[in-house]
Amino acid sequence: MRTVYLGTSDFAVAVLERLCESEHRPLLAVTRPDRPRGRGRTVSPPPVAVAARRLSIELLQPQNVNSDDARQAIATVRPDAVCICAFGALIKEPLLSAHPMLNVHPSLLPRWRGAAPIERAIEAGDETTGVSIMRPTAEMDAGPVCLARSEPIGPDDDYGSLAARLAPLGGELLVEALDTHPPFTEQPADGVTIAPKLTAADRLLDPAVAAAALERRVRALSPHVGALVELPDGERLGVRRAALADPTDFQGLAARDGRLLLGCRDGSLELLRVVPPGGREMPAADYLRGRGAFLARAG
Repeated sequence: MRTVYLGTSDFAVAVLERLCESEHRPLLAVTRPDRPRGRGRTVSPPPVAVAARRLSIELLQPQNVNSDDARQAIATVRPDAVCICAFGALIKEPLLSAHPMLNVHPSLLPRWRGAAPIERAIEAGDETTGVSIMRPTAEMDAGPVCLARSEPIGPDDDYGSLAARLAPLGGELLVEALDTHPPFTEQPADGVTIAPKLTAADRLLDPAVAAAALERRVRALSPHVGALVELPDGERLGVRRAALADPTDFQGLAARDGRLLLGCRDGSLELLRVVPPGGREMPAADYLRGRGAFLARAG
């Protein structure tokens, strides 16, 4: 089957690699333009662009995938199917109806439609998520589904570990859909939840929130985005791992007995791995060797 692949992220790379192992290897990969990334703001290609070059797939990086030029480039391939995964831009008419389309979405639709379904599932404390193969429509992630498979969320899962299982699952389901052409079923009206794009506010660990909710937030944002906690001097400390701890007699951040603790509304978190401003990830114990006295006074 002649296919075109639209994707951008690392998650989309894993699905692309599985597609390339099948009889449906894409003739064209479409991804987002290069952009500044990281602390140095160096202009870099998105992960799918890097993968497409490595896999010797023709690459297109339009400013707007809905432009006449982009639509013509896709049409020139004469695809039997356009496969989409974590592309990161809205596909509009007339492109939306120009070719059969299959979208790999990492949730069990209609739960967690939107840009951050893995993060929102962990943050909400869901015990199960999965991958759905659906036909995109004008309404975000609301199209009919042809395949879906579940995956449990463990109590220690973070974004990295869960995405590493969901991406191969998404690749397998996409290839199965292309091989077998299963029928589509409309999503039920009940049970719809939205997974909005992550914002700066989503990263902050607010001590006025329940400790269990903040522990899930740390896992949901690790390691790709990272949660943040405010330091007494106004700087922000990145948090990559945390665990529930006994309640404290303070609210906020402080060092106690060689541990870095965040006193919360109904308990506390022990911060286990942190990223100092401008620094690299390290154990909290290492961080405290230089900051412990200051944080002890602050607490």
